[in-house]
Amino acid sequence: MSASDLLAFDVADDSTLIVRLAGTWKLRSGMPSGQTLDRELTARSPQRVRFQAGDLKDWDSSVISFLTQASAICQERKIEQDRGELPEGLRRLLELAEAVPEKKGARSETAREPFLARLGNSAIGARDSAIEMLAFLGEATIALAKAAVGRARFRFSDLAVLIQDCGAAALPIVTLISFLVGTILAFVGAVQLEQFGAAIYVADLVGIAMVREMGAMMTGIIMAGRTGAAFAAQLGTMKVTQEIDALTTMGFSPIEYLVVPRMVALILMMPLLCLYADLMGILGGAAVGVGMLNLTLKTYVQETFAAVTIGHLVGGVFKASVYGVLIAISGCLRGTQCGSSASAVGDAATSAVVTGIVFIVVACGTFAFLFNILGI
Repeated sequence: MSASDLLAFDVADDSTLIVRLAGTWKLRSGMPSGQTLDRELTARSPQRVRFQAGDLKDWDSSVISFLTQASAICQERKIEQDRGELPEGLRRLLELAEAVPEKKGARSETAREPFLARLGNSAIGARDSAIEMLAFLGEATIALAKAAVGRARFRFSDLAVLIQDCGAAALPIVTLISFLVGTILAFVGAVQLEQFGAAIYVADLVGIAMVREMGAMMTGIIMAGRTGAAFAAQLGTMKVTQEIDALTTMGFSPIEYLVVPRMVALILMMPLLCLYADLMGILGGAAVGVGMLNLTLKTYVQETFAAVTIGHLVGGVFKASVYGVLIAISGCLRGTQCGSSASAVGDAATSAVVTGIVFIVVACGTFAFLFNILGI
């Protein structure tokens, strides 16, 4: 059915434009738009518009859409409307649709911003994010300094629970990942070193790699995914439920009360977890050395002690402590930046993991460069 079969126009003697709606109006077929009426009004300049629907058979919301557009056009042109000949049900639906005016800006804009505008908005967002992060770092540093002299206000019972969660509760996953990493390093090294008859140096490879780099890094990545996300989710939920606002209202600093215990817990536990991860990685390498390369456990241990130095051990533990600070900052920062919806909590946890891992990788590369210069 064509648009002319659905919509027709006629002019009465009293300068009234008659708009006749006929046939079947369904959204799945092409419907006339309000622009058709606008063109008729421009051409005829009537003083009044009368809608007739005597031949209208079957219809859906497409009629409501057309009549709403037509009403807006008539109101804009200050033309009187007569809806008396429309079906009663249709008139009620129109009154219901027009009872609440459309909110300005409610319709989404489909036009895409220019590239330079998007680039500028991204740059402004990055600047604002960097400023917010620096402000958070400053407040956290001041709060940690207060905690060092015993002036920060937080509950030591909360600190004890966080230490248990960041320490003992993380041992199973750290054990599994570190042991498997040590096993993989030993297996890859064994395949290459056996070609030169130097299988004994698998102990050197695993020991140095775990103690210097992999132990601290893998522990940091595990804790970023496990504890950093938990911190962000906890603080994000507190923000959604307005608990953080309540703390501020009562005179407590959220940074001191919530962030400091989490940072202290990770700073204390990360070196211990790193040492434990080093041990598990070396044991994983020993499992490959003894089971695959026919080395004795005593020989493997002696070669490991000969290869690993105190500098390697201290450097790895120091890295782990720094990674702990970065994980705590990432988790707490994203948690405090959380929005006020349930989905925002998940977004904050995801962002905390990504931010923490990026910080760890950047710090690891920085440490590798500095340690090479220092000869460690």
